[in-house]
Amino acid sequence: MPHVDYFFTVLSPYVYLAGTRLEAIAARHGATITYKPLDTSALFPRTGGQILKDRHPSRQDYRLQEMRRQAKKAGLPLNLRPAFFPTNGAPAAYAVISAQKAGGGDMGKLVHAIGSAVWAKDLNIAEDEVIRDCLSQAGFDPAVADRGLLSGAETYAANLEEAVSRGAFGVPFYITGTDERFWGQDRLDDLDAHLSGNL
Repeated sequence: MPHVDYFFTVLSPYVYLAGTRLEAIAARHGATITYKPLDTSALFPRTGGQILKDRHPSRQDYRLQEMRRQAKKAGLPLNLRPAFFPTNGAPAAYAVISAQKAGGGDMGKLVHAIGSAVWAKDLNIAEDEVIRDCLSQAGFDPAVADRGLLSGAETYAANLEEAVSRGAFGVPFYITGTDERFWGQDRLDDLDAHLSGNL
């Protein structure tokens, strides 16, 4: 059975713009997904990148243009300058980790609900009530957010180390069970083609 390890941050606009296309691709191919949220502010410097505020203005300007275009292609609403970005993404990431362990809901919907809270609804995903609402939207028990905080923090840190060791340097980043790597939501069609045996 094919498998995809999905490295992402809950704060990325491109993770939000991926929607639930990964889950649709996985369903078509009978693939499983492991969700691995991590901290990109720690990932970028370790893999040759720069955090957003340190990038050259031309790169920052291009990012905004690209986000606008990708949102239009995806048919998703997008606020280019959301009210709560950046914010502390760790609590929402811990909730994702806890939800994956608990089961009972839709992980793709959960990740997308968190992204939508930031990029479409101007909500602060560092707040407990926002996280709980995202869990509910995805069919999880909202109390999942209160469970396993220590283990969530440990997994969050371990996901970063795993990403670095396996060659991930940005998000969203998809790595198959055969170590084929795909960076960016705009490479999901390539992942689909690979799982089909056409690429």
